[in-house]
Amino acid sequence: MGDQLSAQDWVNQGLKTLAKSGFTALKAEPLAKAMGVSRGSFYWHFADISAFHAAILKHWREIAAEAIIAGVEASAGHENPLGLLLHRVFGERLTIENAVRTWASVDPAARAAVQAIDRRRLSYVEGLLAQSGLSADVARARAQILYWAFLGFALSDQKLSKAQQAAVIEEMLRMAAAR
Repeated sequence: MGDQLSAQDWVNQGLKTLAKSGFTALKAEPLAKAMGVSRGSFYWHFADISAFHAAILKHWREIAAEAIIAGVEASAGHENPLGLLLHRVFGERLTIENAVRTWASVDPAARAAVQAIDRRRLSYVEGLLAQSGLSADVARARAQILYWAFLGFALSDQKLSKAQQAAVIEEMLRMAAAR
């Protein structure tokens, strides 16, 4: 990769490593070796491993919540935003989601990042449900149920066929909209 790596290059390699080998592999020396550079390149961009971990968690929030929400919002005029969101998240491989949640089980900073993203995602889904006319209490409860369904899917190794995915999402949308 050469000596002209950016901090983002390191974060991207960190996410790949996290997904493949888990959080214990997020160390300067093995990452530098995998990228074909010296450890000095790592320390040029990050004060220490904690700063690197913080950058990975920040980027995960961006790609796992904010970018998805922005994409749904950009397309929402054409379709039901909740349907768009469900199709997006139930159609992905969620390897990084699992890796970050495993990391959060032993690391306070990762745990705080997971809790923040959980709150952000729940708030967004709750807002979508409230916009559809549900009361605040019902929207909050249904958002929680949908989020638990997502987490269950994320933590399972079960892949859904396109037909199964469509049926599950259709049923979740029916349950979410029921009066």
